Amino acid sequence: MVAQLIKNQTNLYDTDYNLWVLDTVKKLENRDLDTLDWDNLIEEVLDLSKRDKRKLESLLIKLIEHLLILGYWQSEKERNRGHWQKEIINFRKQIKRLLEDSPSLKNHLKTRLDRCYQDGREIASQHSLLSLNTFPEEPIAPLEQILDENWLP
Repeated sequence: MVAQLIKNQTNLYDTDYNLWVLDTVKKLENRDLDTLDWDNLIEEVLDLSKRDKRKLESLLIKLIEHLLILGYWQSEKERNRGHWQKEIINFRKQIKRLLEDSPSLKNHLKTRLDRCYQDGREIASQHSLLSLNTFPEEPIAPLEQILDENWLP
């Protein structure tokens, strides 16, 4: 059955993704370029970049959310400061690791800062039940400062 699935690469990609990956790796190792499923391989390689971009954006949104609630949710600040700061440190470290692996993605974050900020602002408003107007419409800091481990609002 496995041999039959391997014969039809497109079907293998659609029916058993893990087996398709293992078969593709084997073909790459053997330099068997003529039988590779090029269309799906190209799609998967492109998707690797998209996944990292989505993950970075998600982490930046969470970081911004926590920076905003730390800076503006005064009634809960003393009780939750430690938790929020821990989350801020965690998100910054995850972003830092991803950017160490792919430094060029920092440019992507710069271009997406405004959108990520607006998403983080909306989530902070929902999280805190504070009015959206409580939080500034424009980013509270440039990206470099938001990512700076020594900066808090």
